[in-house]
Amino acid sequence: MLPSSLQAGLWGLLAGSALVIGAVFGYFLNIPQRLVAGVMAFGSGVLISALSFDLMDEAYARGGFDSTAIGFLSGAIIYTVANVLLARAGAKHRKRSGAQQHSEHTKAGSGMALAIGALIDGIPESIVIGVSMIKGGNVSLVAVVAIFLSNVPEGLSSASGMKKAKRSARYVFTLWSAIALTSGIAAYFGFVAFEGFGEEVIAATTAVAAGGILAMLADTMIPEAFETAHNYSGLITVVGFLCAFVLTKLSEAS
Repeated sequence: MLPSSLQAGLWGLLAGSALVIGAVFGYFLNIPQRLVAGVMAFGSGVLISALSFDLMDEAYARGGFDSTAIGFLSGAIIYTVANVLLARAGAKHRKRSGAQQHSEHTKAGSGMALAIGALIDGIPESIVIGVSMIKGGNVSLVAVVAIFLSNVPEGLSSASGMKKAKRSARYVFTLWSAIALTSGIAAYFGFVAFEGFGEEVIAATTAVAAGGILAMLADTMIPEAFETAHNYSGLITVVGFLCAFVLTKLSEAS
C-alpha cells in the first residue's frame, strides 16, 4: 500500500484534474453562457455545503471555537488581500466566461496574474485533502468529491473567458495542467507538513482553508453565476448544496 502522504497527493491530483476536464469543455465547445453560469452556481453550492458540514465541523471538533474562528477569519483575510493585489494586476475576471478578461495586449502581465490567481484559488482546497488524512489515514471523500465537482465549472468558465481574451490553447492547458499537478503537490505537503502538529494547529489550518474557499466563492464564482443565470442561480446553488449535504450524511452513516 502507498504511504499516506502519496495517497494524499494522488487524491489532490484527482481533484485538480477536474480543472483540466472543465477547461477542455470550456475551450473547445461552444457552451451557452447560461449553462456555464448554472454549472458554476451548482459548484458553489457544493463547496458551501462541504466547508459548512465537513471542514468547519472537523476544525471545531479538533480545536474548538478559538482555533476555528481565528483560522476561518485569517483564511478570508489572506485570500482577500491576495485577490485585491491580483485584481490590480489584471486577474480580476479570471473565472469569468464572458469577454471581461484582459488579454496580454490590453494588460501587460495579466497572464502571470491569471496563473497566480488560479494557484491561490486551488491551494487551500488541496491542502484540506492532505490535512483530512492526518490521524485517521483515510481521505475525506466528501471533500474530494466537492472539490472535484466545483473544479469542473471553474476550469470551464475560466477557459472560456481566456479563449475570448485570445489566450492560446497552449497557454490555457499548460496553466490548468500545472495547477492540477500543483494541487497534488499541495495535498502531499498538506499531509507531510502538518502531520506532526497538534489538534489545534490542524484545526486552524482546516479553518484557514475554509475561510479562503468561502471568500473565493463570494468574490469570483457566485458573481459569475448570478450575472448570467440571474433568478435561477439561487435555486441551482441550493441544489448543489443539497447534493453535497446528502453525500456528507451518507458518508457519516456508512
